[in-house]
Amino acid sequence: MIFVTGGAGFIGANFVLDWLAQSDEPVLTYDKLTYAGNLNNLASLRNDARHIFVQGDINDGELFAALLSKHQPRAILHFAAESHVDRSIHGPAAFIATNINGTFSLLEATRAYWQTLDASQQAAFRFLHVSTDEVYGTLGAEDPPFSESTAYAPNSPYSASKAASDHLVRAYHHTYGLPVLTTNCSNNYGPYHFPEKLIPLIIANARAGKDLPVYGDGLQVRDWLYVSDHCAAIRRVLEAGRPGASYNVGGWNEKTNLSVVHTLCDLLNELQPKSGGSYRDQIRHISDRPGHDRRYAIDARKIERELGWKPAETFETGLRKTVAWYLANDAWVQQVQSGEYQQWVDLQYKNKEQA
Repeated sequence: MIFVTGGAGFIGANFVLDWLAQSDEPVLTYDKLTYAGNLNNLASLRNDARHIFVQGDINDGELFAALLSKHQPRAILHFAAESHVDRSIHGPAAFIATNINGTFSLLEATRAYWQTLDASQQAAFRFLHVSTDEVYGTLGAEDPPFSESTAYAPNSPYSASKAASDHLVRAYHHTYGLPVLTTNCSNNYGPYHFPEKLIPLIIANARAGKDLPVYGDGLQVRDWLYVSDHCAAIRRVLEAGRPGASYNVGGWNEKTNLSVVHTLCDLLNELQPKSGGSYRDQIRHISDRPGHDRRYAIDARKIERELGWKPAETFETGLRKTVAWYLANDAWVQQVQSGEYQQWVDLQYKNKEQA
């Protein structure tokens, strides 16, 4: 059995679904079910005997330790995190509590469990920590992409909290010998993405006839990774990654935010044309967010060289699949756009000045 923390969230749920589509090894999903955790993401597993769901906080070390003792997993995949930069600017305390203190609590419970295993079980065990490229800070237009040796330089409360969690995971390997793995991924997109992030927000707003908000000039650059490609990379790192190592996972797709919005509008114009005009007519440039990193880019050559992984999707194929999924899943979109979500959108965008 494997444990997946945060398995009802965007990337975690995609991982659980992909895992059970390819393996009969059981999964225990552990999730607090905050605003971004959604059991409907795992609805297809409701009667699947290979899947166990437990609602719990990663800061609840006692509950997590009891589950470890009962189920004896061979691996823990740690997806659970507060992950939205804008939310971290408005309320950083939750990011410290979850990403730093929660990861520490998991590591302590895991270390205690791991020490009860026999030597062969200890050697086979893995704690895989899923992190972000944002820990590396920002790049200039001509700078080389982030590699695993790039110095950490986080610029937001979110990225600082993830950097701290990365350091804790590293320390537990070097101090206690815990067999850990860390992956640092670029911007994910795909099905089940909570619509506070750029791509699902633009799709939802476009279809609702609302403004499509673009920060500043929209020329911030991100590398985009289709979520199923990310899941495949994590499976490969779990299978063959070197304990103590970190692996950057990217899609080799550097795009400006504005070009992403334009591409989304053009896909929607094709797949669900609006009556009169183009979805591009709804684009509105708004004042930039504080400390907005200008460019992220991932050098993913290490994971390809050592483990043979590279993305299967191009940005164009992945984005088309993503838009098609949202058009086919109105019920899911409407369910996640709850009162809390609408309050957040109002807080973040309603009173933003035009740029």
